Parts: sequence; structure tokens; C-alpha cells
Amino acid sequence: MAKPLGQILKEMSKISEFDIQEALQIQKDKGGAIGKILIEQGLIEEKDLLQAMGMQQGMELVDLETTTITPDAIEMVPVTVAETYRVMPVSYDGTVLTLALADPLNVQILDDLKFMLNTEVQGAVSNEEAVSAAIEKFYAGQTETMESVIGSLGGDDFEIMDKREDLADMEQLEKDANAAPVVKLLNMVLLQAIRDRASDIHLEPFESEFKIRYRVDGVLYEMMPPPIQLARAVISRVKVMSNLDIAETRLPQDGRIELNIGGNPVDLRVSTLPTMHGESVVMRVLDRGQVSLDLEQIGLRPNELEMMRALIAKPNGIILVTGPTGSGKTTTLYSCLNEANTPEVKIITTEDPVEYNINGLVQVPINEDIGTTFAACLRSILRQDPDKILVGEIRDKETAGIAVEASLTGHIVFSTLHTNDAPSAITRLIDLGLEPFLITATLEAIIAQRLVRRVCMDCRVEYVPGDEELMELELTPSAVEGRTFYYGKGCRQCNSSGYKGRVALFEQMVLSDRLRDMVMNAASTQELAAAAREEGMRTLRESGLLHIYDGITTIEEVVKETIIS
Repeated sequence: MAKPLGQILKEMSKISEFDIQEALQIQKDKGGAIGKILIEQGLIEEKDLLQAMGMQQGMELVDLETTTITPDAIEMVPVTVAETYRVMPVSYDGTVLTLALADPLNVQILDDLKFMLNTEVQGAVSNEEAVSAAIEKFYAGQTETMESVIGSLGGDDFEIMDKREDLADMEQLEKDANAAPVVKLLNMVLLQAIRDRASDIHLEPFESEFKIRYRVDGVLYEMMPPPIQLARAVISRVKVMSNLDIAETRLPQDGRIELNIGGNPVDLRVSTLPTMHGESVVMRVLDRGQVSLDLEQIGLRPNELEMMRALIAKPNGIILVTGPTGSGKTTTLYSCLNEANTPEVKIITTEDPVEYNINGLVQVPINEDIGTTFAACLRSILRQDPDKILVGEIRDKETAGIAVEASLTGHIVFSTLHTNDAPSAITRLIDLGLEPFLITATLEAIIAQRLVRRVCMDCRVEYVPGDEELMELELTPSAVEGRTFYYGKGCRQCNSSGYKGRVALFEQMVLSDRLRDMVMNAASTQELAAAAREEGMRTLRESGLLHIYDGITTIEEVVKETIIS
């Protein structure tokens, strides 16, 4: 049985028996946690409470200033891992590695480190100041880059089986996947990609090269390629971490790795694909700490935000968000649901897969292999008494039909479609087999969107665009007189790219009576677009221009992501 918190603090000489009894009396009278009461009384500091709570979980208190830290323990933990996870290696007995934790309550990182360091680990209680000072002292002058890690691997002295006849040698493959150089390399790839805010990590084996690339703000960057001999072992290591079958290399597989980096929960969605030269792996990084699901933060202008809030508040109807893969549709929809997420509103989602876990939402993962399709889920959801429903994607007539049915029976339905702009979503729905009268009866609005990169605020400079650049936007020098244009010249903060982060451009088409009549009369996409613009719809290109004038993005980005309307 765990020792009482007050008793531990007393043994730490932080409080007396009288202090404990006084705090217990306050707790009896007013309620509240004993630790919080002791802090409010000025008897202990928050770091004392953290240490005591860590000790309560069975961890020993370690004084990093006086403890002898063994070199073999430091060798087990690369400087990047120590700094990212805020841990200090203390000792290693050949089986178990003891780590002092800056945050003794963050014990879940021990599971991550067990995987990452490929050894049994146990935590010890310390605090942020002591761990920082120890890292600075024992890792002084050490830095770790992809180049230094790959340079230390020595591809020649690390023999990895790479012959076709060896493919069945599972024992050797498992040994390779757990080899120290492989573990070290993959840790470095993951930590660097997450630190640089990458959305995807690509591991691609070719005939004579093993490429590692990651995508930041929609653009792929290549890392220094590791020795080709490591390809199969590194990919097997990813499969081990994501609980995939490392013996199966002929079929695509999907898995998931859950990490906790710097206090942020990070999910990696892993996808493997057999190729001519081995398996290609892509890891989608879902860093919940980096994504803001706040409607005010996604790039909506004040009038667009007002319109979006009016749509969310509607009692029924269908709201579609359209755009290509990777245009931020899911983030927009989650932000809408987050806004509507109150105790009085029941929200159910069907997603493929569930990307972000939001408290208060009932989220259903799609699994088509066992028949859990969007259509099947949607039928069952209607019997679960929801107020608002999210359908990950309308892919076929059946799903579209049930979404219409849900809307007609008094629900608001959010979903996505893959179309280039808002007006063409109408044509897409008709192509799927929906009758125009059902579209006009249920569809409330279509929001098309694109993501453009933000100019880095740390290296942003003014400049005067040339005539050619302006022509790409169909502008004349006189039309932009008095306007200020910016670009990023590149700095350390943005990895010399000139951009940091992304912002969405929106095209909001709200169906008015006039537009509904036009849909009923089979108007073309061009006619619908022209009428919507007359009624105040701002196109993606126009939205992009406003962001350029505000100094948020560049001409190059808007030209790349939008078309002339």
C-alpha cells in the first residue's frame, strides 16, 4: 500500500506532524487535495510535492549533485533523448537503466524510453533544475545531428543480412531490429522530425540508397541518407514499435506508435508498402501539442468566423468542407466540433482513422475490413440520439443518402468531399447519385480550403514584387500601390526556408434561395460560382490576396495553391 503523502513529506523534513494534522483539518472542513492545501499554506513548494508524489509511486529520491553517475549509463542515453525527455541517466547494472526524471509524475515516458533505448528502465525522483544542471555538466559540448549519428554507425562494420535467401531468418531479423546502431538512428530520425514540426516521416529503400525524408509545412526535406545496409533493420524496428508483423513483407500493413515527447502526447500512424527494393514506410505525425483546435486560430477572417459560427449553431443541415488531401479539412471540422462541444450537445463522429482524441466527443473508428463502413456506422449513429454528426468523408451514394436522411431528421452533419472548389461540390454530389431536390433541401454550406505557408516572423523583410510576380496574380503595379509585400530571407528558426507554420485560405459558399433554384434548374458549376460571388463569396485566390496584403504569406505560396477564378 502506498505511503500517505503527508508522511513522505515529513520524512523529507519538509513539514511536521502538526502541519499534517492542520492540513487534514482544513481538508475535512473545505475539501481539496492535501498537497494543494500544504502549498497554499506556504509549507511546501510545488517541486516538493512532485518529488513526494514520485516517491509515493515507488521511485527513489536521487540527489544528482552527490550521486556518482556511471559512464556506461550516460553512454546508453544520447544527448538528444536526455534533452527531449528531460531525463538524466544515473546507473546501469547491465539489465536495468535508472533514469532521474525532471517531472516525477510523467511516468509514462518510461514506456517510451524502454522502447527507444531498447532496455529495461526504472525512474528515480528528481526535479527540473537538478536534471538540467546534470545534463549540462555530463553532456557538456555534446551535440547530436543526423550526420554525427550516421558517421558513428560505420556501415561496413555493421553487417545486416540483405540476401533474398536470408529473408526467412526471423531470429537474425529481430536481432538486427534491436541492434544499438539501429535503435540510435531511428530515435534520432523521430526526435529530429518531431522537433522540426514534421507532419510525415518517409523511409524509402532504393536499389543503392536508403532515403529518409520528412514533410514540414507541406514541403519534403531530405535527411542525410544512412547506409543502405541498415534499411531492412530500421524498417523492421519501426514495425516492432508499431506492433506489426515483421515477417510479413509482401502485404501493406497499418499500425500506430504512441510516444510522449517533452510532455506532449505524439501519435505516429504507420503505413508500410511493399516495393521492389523492400518496404517503404510512412509515419504520419499527430502531435496534439502542436495542433490548435480553436476556430479563431485556423485562419478565418472576422466575417468568415462569424459565418462559420452561424453555421455550427444551425439545428439541421449538411456542411461540407472540401479540398485535396492535406489541405487541413480535418482540423477545420475538429475546430467546429470543439466550438460546439458543450454538455448539452451530443456529438458523434465516424473517422478513418480517429486522428485526435477529444474529450466529450463519441468517436467511432472506421474498419472496412470487418464491415464498419461510414454508411453502416451512420445508420447506427442515428439510433444513438446525437445532435451533431461528423462523417469523415462522403465516398459513395449510400453514405451521401444516409447523411441526407440524418439532416432531414433534425441533425447537423459535417463531412468532407474531395473537390477543387466550393461550387464543384454540387456537381460531385449529383455525380454520386443524389437528387438535386435532396441537395437543395439539406445542404447549408460548402467551405473549400487550402493551406499556405506562413512567412517566418523572425526573418520577414519587406520587398517590392516584380511585374512577372504580379502578373501571376493578374495584378498591375498601380493596383497594389501603397501595399507592402514580405518574404522570409531564411533563419535558424525556420530552417532557412523563410516559412514557419501554415494558415488556411477559405472559400465559403452558403446556399441562398437563388443558388438552390439554380441547382434545381441544373445550372453549371461556372454559373453557380458567378452567382455565389455576386452574393459575396470570396474565392480562394481572393482570400490568398488578403493574406498577402496582411504580410502573412507570399505571392509564390498563393499562386502555387490557388487558381484564377
